[in-house]
Amino acid sequence: MKLKQKPEDFQVTESWRFDDDPAGEHFVYLMDKQKLSTFEAVDRICERFRIQRAAVSFCGLKDKQGRTTQLVAIRGRPVDLQDADLRLKPLGRTREPLSAANTTSNRFAVTVRDLSEEDVARLAASVAEVRRLGVVNYFDSQRFGSLKHGQGFIVKDLMRGDFEAALRNVLARPSELDRSDDARVKTFWKEHWGEWDRKNPYPGADRYAPVIRWLRLHPDDHRGAILRTEPRWRALQIFAYQSWLWNEGVKSYLRAVVGVPHLASIRYQAGTLLFPRELDGAQARLLRDRTFPLLAPATRFDDPAVERAALSVLGREDQALADLAVPGTPEIHFEPEERPLLVFPGRLAVGEAKRDELNRGRLRVNVAFTLPPGAYATLVVKRLFHWTLAPGRAAAARVAAPDGEAGARAHRPEPAKSGPPRGPAAEHAEAAAEPRGFLARKRAEKEARKARREAARRR
Repeated sequence: MKLKQKPEDFQVTESWRFDDDPAGEHFVYLMDKQKLSTFEAVDRICERFRIQRAAVSFCGLKDKQGRTTQLVAIRGRPVDLQDADLRLKPLGRTREPLSAANTTSNRFAVTVRDLSEEDVARLAASVAEVRRLGVVNYFDSQRFGSLKHGQGFIVKDLMRGDFEAALRNVLARPSELDRSDDARVKTFWKEHWGEWDRKNPYPGADRYAPVIRWLRLHPDDHRGAILRTEPRWRALQIFAYQSWLWNEGVKSYLRAVVGVPHLASIRYQAGTLLFPRELDGAQARLLRDRTFPLLAPATRFDDPAVERAALSVLGREDQALADLAVPGTPEIHFEPEERPLLVFPGRLAVGEAKRDELNRGRLRVNVAFTLPPGAYATLVVKRLFHWTLAPGRAAAARVAAPDGEAGARAHRPEPAKSGPPRGPAAEHAEAAAEPRGFLARKRAEKEARKARREAARRR
């Protein structure tokens, strides 16, 4: 299975509402963007029209890899932007800045590529499972970009009180995957750390201007420099770690409540995720209305099973709830929140399988559905095709197999494992057996292509 091979393969349309007021100070636009994250789109608007970032509000973050539409509001004055990859259509004015409350739902249209005939044949049963059981409302790989780019969870540096390490991650740790101007900006500060009077010559350096100005005046105050970063960016660092704790806690809860033999496992950026394949009536009723907390010092539990699962993850991190704080920095803090355990895709529809013009000898399928704000469409698709992402599945075997055997052998699901729930060490070993990060996957794909060429020569 492959997603997002073309921008139009992943389309998101935001359903929204706002109180139109001709005298409102916030000018509201429908933002149509392609191959841009929400933050990147907002940065371009601010730079183009010399607008403070605090003057721009939006409902939520939309995926970079695809074409998406969403609301954005600009305080104080109207603008006109009609770039090829970023367009603004005026909708009206409102008195209040936009927030997540302005989004009612999101409609997704996704093209799933590189499928075998067996994948397509299995899809009807998988759709029935999703309609009946829902999809666990995990946070998907997009939430964990800092892991993909080798930064880890920046907030853990902050929680240790190591503000300089956190600042280096922000300012001077370019990703080897990044070829943008931002990577050049970070490379410059990596090479000239502490030389704050230097002028960074690369485009995009102004993004960090408030941080650098502070360091020129207070070169040893790394905490103060961190507080000069974009507040929404800082909140995102907290939320990324909370999201990972949520994912891990929910996995522990599902092992206890559902049992490992009834769970399917898939790979993602931060390890593996578990999804129920079958539930009895009592389990289905329990999970349908269950929430699970995003952890913070103020989190309170009303279910002992949820408490055990959540605190077991903190225990693996050698933490307690009280440790989810940044010392001496109330400006950066964890907020408790309950998140629904399951999400049920609305108006789920699957199109007819067609020849995949991008992957020779393979098929593609269009899938469409709606989700509430905060739920991940990529996870719905992964759940629908979960067997293609199962840990332990050998990518090299799939690519190296003779064409006539590839579909039957490579797409065969692994048998469910019986026995007691696995401990963290066992799961870690299982996840480590598969390439977890972006670079590891690329190396595995390269080896698989090499194996296929060798198999072709032997034939």
